[in-house]
Amino acid sequence: MARHLVVAGTLVDEDPELALAHARAARDRASRIAVVREAVGVAAYHAGDYAEASRELRAYRRMSGDESYRAVLADCERAQGRPEVALRLVREALAEHPDRAETVELQLVEAGVRQDLGEVPAARLVLEGALGGRPSPTGVDLTDESTRRLASAYADLLTATDDPSAAAWLDAVAAASPEEDDDIAFGEEELPVPDEDPSRDTASDEPTTGRAAAADAGEAEHEDADAGGTDADGAEDDVDAEYETGSDLAFDEDVEREVAELLGEVEPPTEDEPEH
Repeated sequence: MARHLVVAGTLVDEDPELALAHARAARDRASRIAVVREAVGVAAYHAGDYAEASRELRAYRRMSGDESYRAVLADCERAQGRPEVALRLVREALAEHPDRAETVELQLVEAGVRQDLGEVPAARLVLEGALGGRPSPTGVDLTDESTRRLASAYADLLTATDDPSAAAWLDAVAAASPEEDDDIAFGEEELPVPDEDPSRDTASDEPTTGRAAAADAGEAEHEDADAGGTDADGAEDDVDAEYETGSDLAFDEDVEREVAELLGEVEPPTEDEPEH
């Protein structure tokens, strides 16, 4: 299960469809773990499956109590052609006075919905208000990421309306934008990244013990039971086949043990015990 989450987080920007297949495979094995439902929701959002993203992120919210995806849920409603629902979600979230980062995300969604509805002046007011009112490219702090995102949306709106100040905004945003970091992590705890060193010996002769062996046996039984399934399971089966190799066994033990420790299912290793 854990390795599917690792791969989903790694591929979510580069190949969101494959990331979603991995996240779904993780859900098949551990649907009651909140971070797994979060992974499916985020991957589905990036893959453009907004209905599944909405379902999974709502499930994650119920399981974890985390309200941080309210802007994403509102954007999913917008993408599914329900602008009024999106605006209601934005209003409800803003009424609870979220932190600045979430407030900016909600304002961006509201501005986008207003544009979808043809309410361009209202969208402009939303963005200008978020930027401090009657903003100028030199009068806002574009080193701040949230401000830069608002400014980028504002520049796009000005460009769409052929506003003469659009070019200055676009240039200012481009000059202030750093190189993007595409790494994605699900949940508060970062999962380890697989060792891609080609010189690493395969672990086919190494015995598996404890929870790792049980997890591998459980996954093998799951795959045998699915062998006669329908074509709808094809993507997940291909994903499993790709990673069911001997060279991944040592990594599996490390990741499965770490996840088990995070869930409180096993005690962390003592100072006298070497970690895997």
